[in-house]
Amino acid sequence: MMIEVLVVDDDIRVARVNAAYVEKVPGFHVAGEAHNAAQALDRLATLPHVDLVLMDHYLPDETGLSVVQEMRRRGHQTDVIMVTAARDVTTVQAAMRHGAVQYLVKPFAFAGLRAKLEAYAQLRRTIDDGGEAEQAEVDRIFGALSASSEPELPKGHSPTTAELVRRSLMNAEGPLSAQEIAERTGVSRQTAQRYLKLLERTGRARLTLKYGDAGRPEHRYVWATRA
Repeated sequence: MMIEVLVVDDDIRVARVNAAYVEKVPGFHVAGEAHNAAQALDRLATLPHVDLVLMDHYLPDETGLSVVQEMRRRGHQTDVIMVTAARDVTTVQAAMRHGAVQYLVKPFAFAGLRAKLEAYAQLRRTIDDGGEAEQAEVDRIFGALSASSEPELPKGHSPTTAELVRRSLMNAEGPLSAQEIAERTGVSRQTAQRYLKLLERTGRARLTLKYGDAGRPEHRYVWATRA
């Protein structure tokens, strides 16, 4: 499934950089660009299919949130990720109320946008499966959104490995040890432990202790929404 993206930014150079970032993420394709509100609405009306809009807030003719409001009024249910320098809480809250699935603050590196897009792709896969959702499935849907808010990885950490460990923990029915994560992902126990500790520090995972008959307790980790 290819996810078609409309990139909206008043700065043509920034729009092209963001479009290039999008094209680097597997499963995503740039359907078009727009540099003001009127163009954005025109592209949505004329392009054959757009799944996701990367929406700048500061546009020359209207705000990005005004565009989102007009999109909804016209019946466009296209998902929106706000990509903007607007940091005030009022704008962030308004974006949530108008249905933005994520909010990325400028400036950002490729890894920041990639994390948002990969989490969005995971959300789409979960929703596209259809059917009814038990609480665990609801947690996965909301977890996909919150996962994309994770900070960029520290130097020396691999995004691919981080995603493997994160997904293994998210999909687990209960707490897992570093050894169990290592077996599920194919990485070493030491590597699994390092990434689990990172998830714990960032609040995505919580540490639990399993006490045996003797010796030190075993460290086990659970995804934060299940703790």
